[in-house]
Amino acid sequence: MAHRRQSASGTGRAPSPVDSLHHQVLAALAQHRITTASQVRQMLRPRGSKQLLSRVLNRLRSEGLVDYTVLPEVRRSPRTHAWYLTPAGARMTRDLPVLRGRPPYPVTSRTAASLKTPHTLTVVRAHLAFAAEAHRLGHEHGPWDWTPEVSHSIGEGERLVADAVMRYTEVAGQQRRKLRAFVEVDRATMSSERLAVKLIEYARLFRYEPPPLRQRVKSSAGPTWLRWYPLFPRVLFILTGASPARLHSRIGDLQAMAAQHPLVASLSREVPLGAAVLEDLEEHGAAANVWTPLLGGAPRSWSGL
Repeated sequence: MAHRRQSASGTGRAPSPVDSLHHQVLAALAQHRITTASQVRQMLRPRGSKQLLSRVLNRLRSEGLVDYTVLPEVRRSPRTHAWYLTPAGARMTRDLPVLRGRPPYPVTSRTAASLKTPHTLTVVRAHLAFAAEAHRLGHEHGPWDWTPEVSHSIGEGERLVADAVMRYTEVAGQQRRKLRAFVEVDRATMSSERLAVKLIEYARLFRYEPPPLRQRVKSSAGPTWLRWYPLFPRVLFILTGASPARLHSRIGDLQAMAAQHPLVASLSREVPLGAAVLEDLEEHGAAANVWTPLLGGAPRSWSGL
């Protein structure tokens, strides 16, 4: 692949569409960690053929840039591959413009990939629900507007790691409204209490100001999140992996935390907080009135929380 790129540069020939798709697939895997071929196609070529993406992925694998782990068979379905970058593929993506400044997260073995795959693929499903709705409504939200595993210090040597940070632009004529959200994806694999504790971590991030380097110097920079966001992103919980009754109970526990914990209650008065079921987003659309405000009230759209 490197030889082909040098040859094109030497002749002054523009990269072919296939070359471009190769780079886009590498970038998508670098950005989203692990995806199926179907998910990559929905991100990059929703109207493209399955065969085209399959050819690209298999070629990248033959070059040692990507590999896959096989998902467990469900109800005798065909074997599905979950694709990820090798260390060599991660090194190649460092110079891609869309990933500039973002560290690569290579998966070093199929065993490591199999451990991360269920949660990572579910996070990608959440992104695709927003991307599909943005496309339908004429809004802007693409593969590079969803950044997984974003980490922020919350003091005392602890860090909050959001499953994703989403950037989304609503477009209505000449009006553009830029929205951001921290996204937490819950597959019902942790206790409900542990899930709700995530709200405390976001409340701590909202208030956290680093101590000054020198005690005599007063810090006037404000909370650390202002370094990255003009407004504190809304916090969205997306739940799946359990019965509707159990998911409803987990959302109720999030609401209880928002009402009873003083730090979270303070956060909820200034930052929109909501929860929804992933299957509802996929069936009705991410912008539908399927979001439960954690402060209580009727379901609404996530942008209307």
